[in-house]
Amino acid sequence: MLHLTFRQLSVFASVAKNLSYTRAAEELHLSQPAVSMQIRQLEENVGMLLFEQMGKKIFLTEAGQELYHYSRSISELLTEAESVLSELKGLQRGKLKIAVASTANYVAPQLLAAFSQRYPTLTVSLDVTNRQALLQQLEHNEIELAIMGQPPEGLDLVAESFVENPLVVIAPLNHPLVAEHDIPLNRLEKEIFLMREAGSGTRIAMERYFNKHQLKLQTGMEMNSSEAIKQGVQAGLGLSVVSLHTVELELEAKRLAVLDVQDLPIIRHWYIVHRHGKRLSSAALAFKQFMLNEAAKLMESAAAK
Repeated sequence: MLHLTFRQLSVFASVAKNLSYTRAAEELHLSQPAVSMQIRQLEENVGMLLFEQMGKKIFLTEAGQELYHYSRSISELLTEAESVLSELKGLQRGKLKIAVASTANYVAPQLLAAFSQRYPTLTVSLDVTNRQALLQQLEHNEIELAIMGQPPEGLDLVAESFVENPLVVIAPLNHPLVAEHDIPLNRLEKEIFLMREAGSGTRIAMERYFNKHQLKLQTGMEMNSSEAIKQGVQAGLGLSVVSLHTVELELEAKRLAVLDVQDLPIIRHWYIVHRHGKRLSSAALAFKQFMLNEAAKLMESAAAK
């Protein structure tokens, strides 16, 4: 019989995920010697090495890979047990762990603020990350809910839209097209476009839309955040396609302009997402219903002010 402790498994899972004792120690708020000791004790209990070092890097052994698989399953069961127990407590002391795609971070804070006002005793843990990392967190059951653009097909996820997410073409104020109206879509082929990183939901939607209209855009720099894109456009490096929600402040301050292009904006949606079959806590269920029932009205009201 294996004599393992939950602490040993927790430390092992962190090292296995990060493939680094140092990053695991930072994540768990432990010293590196304490992490190494837990792994050494676990390997003694198992009777096999779980990691091997090659140069300065560590890798999982075959035994380590197997144990990592089971440690994630155990973690999921413990998380589910915690959710069930929290559910028994109702919404007075619950916790909500969600992740937000970086672009959706321009939408989420005002909605979370409204939700927190309604349920002031709930604790909300928010992680703002990119689309790929968010999907990995959902896959590994590290979060209950996510806010993002439509997830890719084929994943075992439940995704429900709660508000529209229009994608628009932005330009610096001194760009010649700013003064034009009803700009033909193919006119954009003459312009250089700044792009989000590969895998970004905005980039996927943009490329899909222009490919559908048989247009080939000239692409310039690739940037991994909406803030970098906006700064690049303001500096005159090119045009870009972004969520209208991400440029509301810049439009109000007259730092950027939205071009009046035929057949635009591209209408997408924001989605509240969780794993299919996941048993959501009371806090997560309350937040999901809040988003589906009230998010659109709140955002319309905020835009009208």
